[in-house]
Amino acid sequence: MTTFTAWRFESVDGAEEASQILRRAAGEGLVRIEDYAVIAWQPGKDRPDVKYENRDDLRGAGWGALLGVLVGALFFLPLVGAAAGAAIGVLYKRVEAVGISKDQLETIGREVEPGTSALFVVNHDSDLDRLAERFRGLEGRLLASNLVAGEEEDVRRAFEG
Repeated sequence: MTTFTAWRFESVDGAEEASQILRRAAGEGLVRIEDYAVIAWQPGKDRPDVKYENRDDLRGAGWGALLGVLVGALFFLPLVGAAAGAAIGVLYKRVEAVGISKDQLETIGREVEPGTSALFVVNHDSDLDRLAERFRGLEGRLLASNLVAGEEEDVRRAFEG
């Protein structure tokens, strides 16, 4: 199953550090990354810096486009005013189709703020326990996922443990 997760970190560099760990884990076969985006929001800036990296060209093209729309709608469209409302409505419908709720998007939009960072990951075929060991101590918090409640709780315990 393809999984989407959005993680918040208390520092501007936390998501980048987590993405490096994720890439190393992928190199060791612990996870297969389809796509990811790192959002780093420097204090005092109006909007965050965004870095996308597509890992799996076949599947990542679709998810990469979705991540681009998601990040744009959450962090850049609100700056253009009322016209953003219709675009965000379209985004809600698109992400709902892959199991991401409007409430989750609103949580991401509220939680990622200046002085923090976020990592959005699309992956599959992961060794959850071994992967979680790599992320201990990073103080990442799961904001959203397309997992069912029991699976999401397992991921929270493993990574936030």
